[in-house]
Amino acid sequence: MSNDASLIAQIGRTVGLWGDLKFHLHTDFPEQFQSGTTLKSSRGNLTISEFNEKRGTIRFVGYESIESAKRLTNVKIYADEAQTRKNCSLKEGEHFWFDIIGCMVKDRDETVGEVREIQRMADTDYLLVQTDRSLVKEGLSKSFLLPYIERYILRVDIEAKIVYSKDAKDILEAS
Repeated sequence: MSNDASLIAQIGRTVGLWGDLKFHLHTDFPEQFQSGTTLKSSRGNLTISEFNEKRGTIRFVGYESIESAKRLTNVKIYADEAQTRKNCSLKEGEHFWFDIIGCMVKDRDETVGEVREIQRMADTDYLLVQTDRSLVKEGLSKSFLLPYIERYILRVDIEAKIVYSKDAKDILEAS
């Protein structure tokens, strides 16, 4: 897979007699899994013939038997930025992870670091922030996790590549 493609799902074990497979989503956008959609995978392109979000199952064209479907167990499904933007709808105030990664984090007027990664734990997303060099020289941690919740995130300006936060430096100092 190319470096700009992100993991959006992983295929699990077979279910039933007709090539259905357990489907484990790694995305907040299940609407991109529609019949007829072709997806990139670690085994080449796969076209969805049927997707059942409630049951958590999927079937692919050309893999309609248990024997053929078993070959797809543990295969990973990917999407690049262009596909994601085309197939996923954001609500007001929502952002794609790839748009937030690389943003500078400001607490009041001070730059505290740069978002390097996003990690999801339970129901909360955390920004892995690489601390600004000047703060590391002061003896603060090289990185810290900033919860992406209203308590700490005031707003995000994707065009300016800035996440405006409140109390991020306090979290850094406690790290």
